[in-house]
Amino acid sequence: MILIIGTLFSCENSIKTVQQMAAEDTTAAMTATNINYVRSDSGRIQLKLKSPLMIKLNNKDHSTEFPNGFTVDFYDTTGNVISVLSANYGIREEAKGLLQAQKNVVLKNLENHQTLYTENLIWNDKSRKIQAPGPVKIIGPSRIIYGDSMVSNESFTNRTIFGIRGTLEVKEEGEK
Repeated sequence: MILIIGTLFSCENSIKTVQQMAAEDTTAAMTATNINYVRSDSGRIQLKLKSPLMIKLNNKDHSTEFPNGFTVDFYDTTGNVISVLSANYGIREEAKGLLQAQKNVVLKNLENHQTLYTENLIWNDKSRKIQAPGPVKIIGPSRIIYGDSMVSNESFTNRTIFGIRGTLEVKEEGEK
């Protein structure tokens, strides 16, 4: 009898622990391999996302994880690719409208021929802004810019680089 009562009371903590774990469930709701996702509006392609592995999580943020990396092609209204974002890891928090790209992040702007390199990039879909909270390197046709961090619009045309330093190609007077 004492053994049965002891077992019942010892299970009380386990039940509470299980309930807590169920409330904070982060198990996969869906797993997909070799995905090719296309988002369009009124028949116009806005972006294409490719990833070898996508995991949708059962959490409050409705997160989607890309543990083996991803590539996103962004399109203009005429159907041309204007920029490409790639990283070795990513997580999208749908509820917050955030995509966090990590590890070997490369953002290429095909219109102005500039490429951003960083290790962590956050894209806010709601505010249409991107930020790199750590070191950045931007390579353009005539210069290389380094910075401690950066904030930009999503088209990468209006940006603020903190701790900026770099090299510029300067032409001598009379050179073409």
